[in-house]
Amino acid sequence: MNERNACVVGMQWGDEGKGKIVDLLSKDFDIVVRAQGGSNAGHTVVIGDEKFVLHLIPSGVLREGTTCIVGNGVVLDPEQLLNEAEELRSRGVSVGGNLLVSDRAHCVMPYHKALDAAKENALGDGKIGTTLRGIGPTYADKAARTGVRVADLIDRTACRAKLEQQVPLVNKMLEHVYGAEPVDLGAVTEWAVRMGEAIRPMVGDTVDFLHDALATGKAILFEGAQGTLLDADFGTYPFNTSSNSSVGGMVTGTGLPPAEMGRVIGVLKAYTTRVGSGPFPTELEDETGERLRERGGEFGATTGRPRRCGWFDAVAARYSSALNGMDEIALTKLDVLDGIDPLKICVAYEIDGRRVETFPAQVEKLAAAQPVYEEVPGWHGSATSPDAADGLCPEAAAYVQRLCSLVGAPASIISVGSERDQTLVR
Repeated sequence: MNERNACVVGMQWGDEGKGKIVDLLSKDFDIVVRAQGGSNAGHTVVIGDEKFVLHLIPSGVLREGTTCIVGNGVVLDPEQLLNEAEELRSRGVSVGGNLLVSDRAHCVMPYHKALDAAKENALGDGKIGTTLRGIGPTYADKAARTGVRVADLIDRTACRAKLEQQVPLVNKMLEHVYGAEPVDLGAVTEWAVRMGEAIRPMVGDTVDFLHDALATGKAILFEGAQGTLLDADFGTYPFNTSSNSSVGGMVTGTGLPPAEMGRVIGVLKAYTTRVGSGPFPTELEDETGERLRERGGEFGATTGRPRRCGWFDAVAARYSSALNGMDEIALTKLDVLDGIDPLKICVAYEIDGRRVETFPAQVEKLAAAQPVYEEVPGWHGSATSPDAADGLCPEAAAYVQRLCSLVGAPASIISVGSERDQTLVR
């Protein structure tokens, strides 16, 4: 294992606080890499009075001297990238030579967003709950070998040829399958040429760059997007994302071998949340759930949708830990539980009258699961205690220790607020 490097991976259904953790850790790394997902991610970082929400550019961009890489596994919305870079510059953040975009990454085209919306509309009550950012259709084109990559986007001739072949096929689907309006080939081509020219200075061979960085002893931090329970293979299929959001996606999304991934840091909320459709055994549709939502600011950074909230699910977290080979945990939003007593932890499920301690593959089984709770004491004041050796009050320390024992990894970072300095590092 390359001990200089580290991966930050979400262990729940996303929104665990990876942005803050990456920002915190990035001071000790030369390079921060996004390996998968797209602008459906929303990583929030709070610095003093300023709040930054990043969708494509790695959270390390807020650390001066850090190089940020958008890897080949990311599906890139070039317009979103340009808007994000411009907004950061307007707020005094340097974005230029410190950002490199893979020429192998696939592009989110305007027709991908049209397909995304048309399909969700057609599914009605059975919709997936996509962010409508065109992510799924872009990954579908990637798998079908009909996608437009960044290398194509900056090559006018190659791009026009691909669009002339693909857009008529897309329009047949939009019109005859979904009954939606077609997209205009000329307008899409014009958009693609404009985007290609605009992002050209940012584009390069990130695989070669990262291998050179390893050879010269640079330290690399891999920033995961979404969460393991949304993984295309291991998540709550079909209510999942379209990429591998577990640690395996770091390998395929960067072109680096597994041995270079370094230690794996799993990010967990002290409770559980989910956005969109899909089973959620510990969901609380009561006053406590609403309290968690309001106190935790549980509204999607990308869509603004209210997040569903519930008690900590140790079955799901233990499953994620096993899949990723978790070395450490970064536990976030412990402060949101201040004043809630008692607390509950889901330690098993009851499915069809049987106690189950593993995470089922079928969403029908998960939807039918009744959580088996363990009740533990909460705390009435703050989770933090400046007089304690570990910085936590006894009840909060016991709660954290119980979660760690259930998940099977120690907590090296505990976040007790949104700002950088509201963090306990062990």
